[in-house]
Amino acid sequence: MTAETDHDLSREPVAAHEPSPRSGSIALVLLVATALVAVAIGLMTLGRAQAQPYILGILAVLAMIGLFNLFAFAAGIIRFVDRNLDDPVMGRIADHAFDGLAVTDPRGHVVYSNAAYLTLTGASGPQDVRPVERVFIGNPDVSEAVFRLLKAAREGKRQQEEVRISGQDGSHGRWLRMRVRPLGTGKREAKYAVWSIADITRDRERQEDVFQELQHAIEYLDHAPCGFFSVNPAGELAYVNATLANWLDYDLAEIGSGGPKLADIVSGDGASLLSSIVAVPGEVKTEVFDIDLRMRTGKTMPVRLYHKLAFGADGAPGPSRTLVISRARDERSDPDRAAEVRFMRFFDHTPMAIATVDRGGNVVRANARYAKLAQGLGLDSASKSIFRAINARDRHLVIAAINQAADGQADIAPVEVALEGTKERWGQFFITPVDAAENDAEAAIVHMLETTERRALENQINQSQKMETVGQLAGGIAHDFNNVLSAIMMANDFLLNAHKPTDPSFQDIMQIKQNATRAATLVRQLLAFSRRQTLRPQVLDLGDALSDLTMLLRRLIGEKVKLDLIHGRDLWPVKVDVSQFEQVIVNLAVNARDAMPDGGKLIIRTADVTTEEAGKLAYKGMPAADYVRIEVADTGTGIPADIRDKIFEPFFSTKEVGKGTGLGLSTVYGIVKQTGGFIYVDSEPGQGTSFHIFLPRHHAEPEVQVEQPAASATSGAAKEASPATAEAKARTDLTGQGTILLVEDEEGLRALNARGLRSRGYTVVEAENGVEAMEMLEEQSGGIDLVVSDVVMPEMDGPTLLKAMREKNPDIRFIFVSGYAEDAFEKSLPEGQQFDFLPKPFTLSQLVAAVKETMTKHG
Repeated sequence: MTAETDHDLSREPVAAHEPSPRSGSIALVLLVATALVAVAIGLMTLGRAQAQPYILGILAVLAMIGLFNLFAFAAGIIRFVDRNLDDPVMGRIADHAFDGLAVTDPRGHVVYSNAAYLTLTGASGPQDVRPVERVFIGNPDVSEAVFRLLKAAREGKRQQEEVRISGQDGSHGRWLRMRVRPLGTGKREAKYAVWSIADITRDRERQEDVFQELQHAIEYLDHAPCGFFSVNPAGELAYVNATLANWLDYDLAEIGSGGPKLADIVSGDGASLLSSIVAVPGEVKTEVFDIDLRMRTGKTMPVRLYHKLAFGADGAPGPSRTLVISRARDERSDPDRAAEVRFMRFFDHTPMAIATVDRGGNVVRANARYAKLAQGLGLDSASKSIFRAINARDRHLVIAAINQAADGQADIAPVEVALEGTKERWGQFFITPVDAAENDAEAAIVHMLETTERRALENQINQSQKMETVGQLAGGIAHDFNNVLSAIMMANDFLLNAHKPTDPSFQDIMQIKQNATRAATLVRQLLAFSRRQTLRPQVLDLGDALSDLTMLLRRLIGEKVKLDLIHGRDLWPVKVDVSQFEQVIVNLAVNARDAMPDGGKLIIRTADVTTEEAGKLAYKGMPAADYVRIEVADTGTGIPADIRDKIFEPFFSTKEVGKGTGLGLSTVYGIVKQTGGFIYVDSEPGQGTSFHIFLPRHHAEPEVQVEQPAASATSGAAKEASPATAEAKARTDLTGQGTILLVEDEEGLRALNARGLRSRGYTVVEAENGVEAMEMLEEQSGGIDLVVSDVVMPEMDGPTLLKAMREKNPDIRFIFVSGYAEDAFEKSLPEGQQFDFLPKPFTLSQLVAAVKETMTKHG
């Protein structure tokens, strides 16, 4: 480091092309040191007393010199400079640079400038140098850019601007690139700014020339007599010329990001053809396609495409270059070309995938539908074998058919096989031979029609018919069982009345009653599956209903299983039978518990499903509408795929013998279906099971006040007597008086019912069927007070009997008893008829309670 006196650099900028001489010398330092040593030696020769004044004087002088240097350094008069700054190589680089360079201090004064800066700013010499803002002051074209540069300089940031300086006297102006940056990263250096100015006029002129040439090229391409477009690998139109845009009735401003895609302008499956070119890394391929383009209006125009596509080293396709030749004029003027266009349309727009193959199954030519099918199956463009589209287990069937065609055999039977892919898909192959004389490369023509949806529909219809048949069988069995159980329960009641609790046989009779009640529960589950049970629907909020079930569900599933209820917000109301809905949830919860023997989580989630959302769901058979969804999911063992379609069938169970009836899920299925809803299951072995229940949203309708007799309160909604209600009424007075016409085709059951009613004080007239009942009505001079009739009977059924009796006596009271649900026969009744309903099986107390209630209510 050397000391250098600053000769007011802010006022007289030093240009690097006139470097200042090096200040400071090592010889001067050595000379001063030698003089100080000589003085010290001379003073040592003198005595102490004589040398003391001299020593004090010398020290005073040195102190004054040191104090002066400190003040000079603090004031900036003296400074220390790195000797590297005097390096002539570094100085010459800056001095002779092509770009003008200048350094300004914190006050904006130029402390350094090179020769190029003087030239570009028009300075006559170092004394005339000015900072950038003073050079271009008053120039409106540059002032904003200079302001931004000055702001960046004050903030210690980098900034670049390109400005055009207008020429004087009409001469061409020039372009300048101005940059500014801090001198360094240090605190003091950051206050200095380095400015650079470069003349880029020639570069801008070359850019403008290139731009003009490009504009001319684009104009030539836009107005060419043929169309042109480019597509990126994502299928987006990157460029369309004006001719093609005019043909398709598109505005050029719409082309680009967010604009139409290739699939929007290509009719049918033609877009799949363009992406079916076999990839060869590093090569450029050109293919010719005859397809239809689709205009904005929906109309089509026949075109021939020369599609050029370059592949990268990894085989990835780049942007395409496609020439479009319109064939609409050929179609009108040339019959041969018109026939070719028509054939092209037949070939590419047929709903069948068509391909010609050689003996090895390699595709020689294919239509657009086949290209789309191959892409849908996930086959890459290099997969030319048609066998790759077929599942391995069925591949031999198509191989055999193609070999037959290659040997010239005709009338080959169609082959339906499973297609390759992650999802189950099916296709039917029609294979015909090709005349060997016409083409040696092609052995067969393959027509393929995808049959996935048809098979799914057939399976769905078959499953629906099977479930309906099983339901009818279950309903019929339940009806017959109800008659048998009614007789058993009625006879059992007589035995209970005849025996005291202290009798030895009383417990056996009670065991018979309990087993009969259990059998009645199983029959109700069968009726639920067959959708023939009696429902009492009411409008309710599912969130509240599920909350009320929480305690019961926790007891059912035990401590090992965690219950998590997730309620949707503002659920729509639904109209369901509360007790039956609770049974649905309980049955699903119990099944979930059994699927998690080591514990797990049971999640019950509710949510609204709008019509739009329902339309997007993949569940088949469910129309788009507003629903409330209840999802019951567990983390259990899951359901294997081979039994997933059987779980709703009655008596189907995977549990051990004695641990299930096989009616739990069939009951759920029946209740949901009878309510008008839908139920679906998603399950994977080891991943748990989710049941999705969709109940239709209830729309409240304005109530219409209609005056009806009191008996109508039970019309179509007769209350089913529960065991608890019957027991309560059994403790009340159930005796009565009146004449009851009992119509029942089961003789044993009729006798027991008549015996029970007579034991309560009623006069009972028995009839085996409806015809006999009408005769009894005519014979009874005292009249009939009440008719208790079965529904399904030979010769004349219950609804017909009701209609006939009401014609003779409109006020006659009626109770229907049946093993079927009330709504199973209500449709055959005339509108406005009133009746009460008692479902089978019933006990003696339930029968007499229903009779007395009807007699009292309508008395």
